[in-house]
Amino acid sequence: MVISIVRERPDHPDARMLIEELSAYLHPLSPPESQHGYSVEKLLDKQVDFFVLRVDGQPAGCGGIEVFGNHYAEIKRMYVCPQFRGRGLGKRILDQLTTQARAHGVPALRLETGSMMLDAIALYENQGFLRIPPFGEYKDDPLSFFFEKNIK
Repeated sequence: MVISIVRERPDHPDARMLIEELSAYLHPLSPPESQHGYSVEKLLDKQVDFFVLRVDGQPAGCGGIEVFGNHYAEIKRMYVCPQFRGRGLGKRILDQLTTQARAHGVPALRLETGSMMLDAIALYENQGFLRIPPFGEYKDDPLSFFFEKNIK
């Protein structure tokens, strides 16, 4: 099994496919007002550093970070396709995003995830992320959990 993680534009066909699959996966889990994922166009507009993970050349996961000055970076659109889960690929993407955030010199990595995303929550907690109150433009929402990890 050959695993690669490459920085890609969010409008690259593989990235777009993964983002669309993630959106379809999340759609039934919460109402629109509780969904905060960026579209491909917004990822481009916000200049999100975006990565695609491939297994033997096949797109298997993705994720990006949006940098907020020298304060923190926020994880955006992190996803591993269901057929590739359980192989440690989420951790690999998270490690890549952490490395990228460190390269930007920010001291913390933050994220929002849905309260129903139990596997994602377990991954973040196992990797040292701690629950925090809403940050940035987020509002308190019982369907959203917020996390932060010091990466200095």
